[in-house]
Amino acid sequence: MQKQYAIRLKPAEASGYETIIDHIAAVEGIDPSSITGFYTVKRSIDARSRQVWVNMTVMATLNEPFIERPHIPFHFHNVRSSAKKVVIIGAGPAGLFAALELLQLGVKPVILERGKNVRDRRRDLAILNKQGVINPDSNYCFGEGGAGTYSDGKLYTRSTKRGNISKVLQLLVKFGADENIIYEAHPHIGTNKLPRIITAIREHIIDCGGEVHFEEKLTDFDIRDNRIAAAITSNGNGFEAEAFLLATGHSARDIFELLQRKKILIESKPFALGVRIEHPQKLIDSMQYHCEIRDPFLPPASYSMVEQVHEKGVFSFCMCPGGIIAPASTSPGELVVNGWSPSKRDNEYANSGMVVEVTTKDLLLNSTKKFFPSLHTEATDPLALMRFQQAVEERAFQGGGGKFVAPAQRMADFTAKRHSTSLPGCSYLPGIKSHDLDYVLPPFIHERLRGGFVAFGKKMKGYLTNEAVVVATESRTSSPVRIPRTEAFHHPQISNLYPCGEGAGYAGGIVSAAMDGEKLATTIAHLYK
Repeated sequence: MQKQYAIRLKPAEASGYETIIDHIAAVEGIDPSSITGFYTVKRSIDARSRQVWVNMTVMATLNEPFIERPHIPFHFHNVRSSAKKVVIIGAGPAGLFAALELLQLGVKPVILERGKNVRDRRRDLAILNKQGVINPDSNYCFGEGGAGTYSDGKLYTRSTKRGNISKVLQLLVKFGADENIIYEAHPHIGTNKLPRIITAIREHIIDCGGEVHFEEKLTDFDIRDNRIAAAITSNGNGFEAEAFLLATGHSARDIFELLQRKKILIESKPFALGVRIEHPQKLIDSMQYHCEIRDPFLPPASYSMVEQVHEKGVFSFCMCPGGIIAPASTSPGELVVNGWSPSKRDNEYANSGMVVEVTTKDLLLNSTKKFFPSLHTEATDPLALMRFQQAVEERAFQGGGGKFVAPAQRMADFTAKRHSTSLPGCSYLPGIKSHDLDYVLPPFIHERLRGGFVAFGKKMKGYLTNEAVVVATESRTSSPVRIPRTEAFHHPQISNLYPCGEGAGYAGGIVSAAMDGEKLATTIAHLYK
């Protein structure tokens, strides 16, 4: 028989297979040999008290051969000769999982990706980090796997109603992710492991007869009778299909510009903007685990915080324990930072985005207008927030002095409005430069960040410290543009255009983007029946 148990163990106990068996046996009052095995259903850490606990739900098999974890059976069709075809623009999580779904439904995916494959993309990242030279089509945001490849594979999502989370996680396991992502409360793959998984997905798509075209940047649509006849790329190629799934990510500004030029309806969408904060990981461990030295059976500690300041939320975003701050810019002269962690999360620093929501109302503030006197855009312009986002990034680039060196300030100095005469060590490879961030961030942002930091320092004693460094600017939290779609998921004007994922404004992270891709792929495939 199988039986489920909720158990609570100390970290060292939770790491031992035999210890867990003994615990179940004690609960049942039976001999441990009666338990032929178990698998973990859920696992989370409770660090609210000085004694840190690991909460687990396990499924054990008693008195019969061990029954393993059930897995979703995946069947992919060979679509080499299929006349049913969908062009997918973008090879990020939404595009790749849409392609996998189409293969399961017998439809041929044709993926167009502006950037390079994962291996070649790495060379461009090295040049960006070491030389401060950016390739606008191959960087941390653009290329095989999209921004998801270098967001370190955080798989936690609250979008439980958007699709089958378990299916997404099991597909990732099928292509090489560790099985623990299925049961961890905050699953994570690691940037060092993601490229191999992304490559395996691409190779599987091609093996099944799908197509993946790199360095095919979308530049135009051939539109006839309110339908797209072909997607035109920078190489002059035209790709025809009955349906086009647009999954270009939150940073593809040229695509938003293209849609506006073609008079295809788009809308401005609130997003969040702020900074990256980096602490020594040992400091975060001591605050969260209430100890001098972290228990070796515990992972590097993380945190999640939110505070209302002057009627706006200030909140942590994409927290990376044992992580690295990376340059996530997509164009020369614009500075964006993001964070990622390797699978072991064993770097000496912890970083997190700390951001404030931005709406079109913020553009109308007198302080914002004075801050950006040359920014001429109307709040009714669907690209207004995108222009604002770009202006902040340009200001940050200038503050760092070029070559993607980032303007930075010690945390307590920033909060007290003091200039930082020196800066602590930092993981950001292009380097940081002391610069007062009031001259980089608009007043409605930096004033609220200050209030947020004071509040967070009260919640986590020791958090507000000059051992931490504030690095500008974290601005690509989500898309500042939404591409509308009907209840049938196609664009209200263009009946065979399906806006998808983060770039269209319908997802926020790898899992939600993947689920959105699957959902739209299923809808499109049913049209062929």
